[in-house]
Amino acid sequence: MLDVHHANAVLVIAVCLAASILAFLARRRGEAGRVVAHVLAAAQTLLVAQLAFGLILLAEHKHAADRLHYAYGTFALLAVFAPFLYAPSEPRSRLLWFAVATLLAAALAVRAYMTAT
Repeated sequence: MLDVHHANAVLVIAVCLAASILAFLARRRGEAGRVVAHVLAAAQTLLVAQLAFGLILLAEHKHAADRLHYAYGTFALLAVFAPFLYAPSEPRSRLLWFAVATLLAAALAVRAYMTAT
């Protein structure tokens, strides 16, 4: 399970970065297509899966070396869900919120990965 958690962490970072870049580009065009929406959803799904894998590891009594690992992971998950609650309804502004949130989630995921060992 630890290998799955590590592999998914790399996917989380890559997909969050891709989602952020695509959202920034879509904002310049003024609209998000299906691809942007699907990549944003994939980033959120991978983060939820990462949390589930982490909880399974905790149930197996396998803990991260640094307790900050749990904070970074939690904040990354909260970052991608925050735009659903706080982003304005205007499409360009909403895309900016999602772009920044997924970029923040990617940065937090990198920190979580660094504190895992």
